[in-house]
Amino acid sequence: MIMTLKTKELAAMTKEALMAKAIELKQELAKEKATVASGTRSENPGKIRKLRRDIARILTAMTAKDKAPAKAAAKEAKKEAKPKVAEKKAPAKASKK
Repeated sequence: MIMTLKTKELAAMTKEALMAKAIELKQELAKEKATVASGTRSENPGKIRKLRRDIARILTAMTAKDKAPAKAAAKEAKKEAKPKVAEKKAPAKASKK
């Protein structure tokens, strides 16, 4: 049975570990595709789909790790640059006579 990778597990892994896991899964995917291309039946027909999704999850986690420091810095800069604005009152409506 194929176990899919959980997002929390991926977040805990280092970037190097994620890269190694992605390479491992890509090799396994290539092997499965070759098996199907040769005309033999796969033991688990859904394995290719799960491998592709796991690879996508890993690549997404890697991208998030790359962007996390920049995102935090941008958020902090935005917080510091934003001046406090006093509440604006709605303009008084002119009455009709």
